[in-house]
Amino acid sequence: MTKAADEEERARHRAKMAKRKEVQDAEVAGKTVEKGLLIVHSGTGKGKSTAAFGLALRMIGRGKRVGIVQFVKGAWHTAERDALETFGDQVAWYSMGEGFTWETQDLARDIAAAERAWAKAIELMDDPSFDLVILDELNIALRYDYLPLDEVVATLKARRPNLHVIVTGRNAKPELIEAADLVTEMTLVKHHFAAGVKAQAGIEF
Repeated sequence: MTKAADEEERARHRAKMAKRKEVQDAEVAGKTVEKGLLIVHSGTGKGKSTAAFGLALRMIGRGKRVGIVQFVKGAWHTAERDALETFGDQVAWYSMGEGFTWETQDLARDIAAAERAWAKAIELMDDPSFDLVILDELNIALRYDYLPLDEVVATLKARRPNLHVIVTGRNAKPELIEAADLVTEMTLVKHHFAAGVKAQAGIEF
């Protein structure tokens, strides 16, 4: 390529990117609404809770306060809890579950645990000092009808206007998806568990 042709190519690229920036800037300028978001992470793929904890770190980095309620995983100690709790009063973490339903094998216990977790979730959502509340594996509790779906969705919709809430877990109910502002479906493409690899520290817990 000659020097002239090379300069011509660079000029075309600059013009193309300038046009794209103009469109992008106009689109961004048109977004004027600021509100608390209801975010749902669902799907069969790995990373739903991990993504929620990533947003928790972003909030903490902005000097904001985060509340976390775990609905199912309470019997399983996680390193992310240890890490986030080093931020002191900026994080309030409550593990309220007793394990997955096939572990407890006690429907009444599972329902009671979910009800206690939901009561704590309401308490955090009503506390104006929290900017983000993560309801980890709430979708599982809703899937197994441990909690009344209509009541949960209505409460989430009626939350404080500036409060962000993240709900995680597989099989998000259509009613929750409809109420949400942002829904991400984690799709399973390949998982090491199928090849006989066990859960490992730093990856799964």
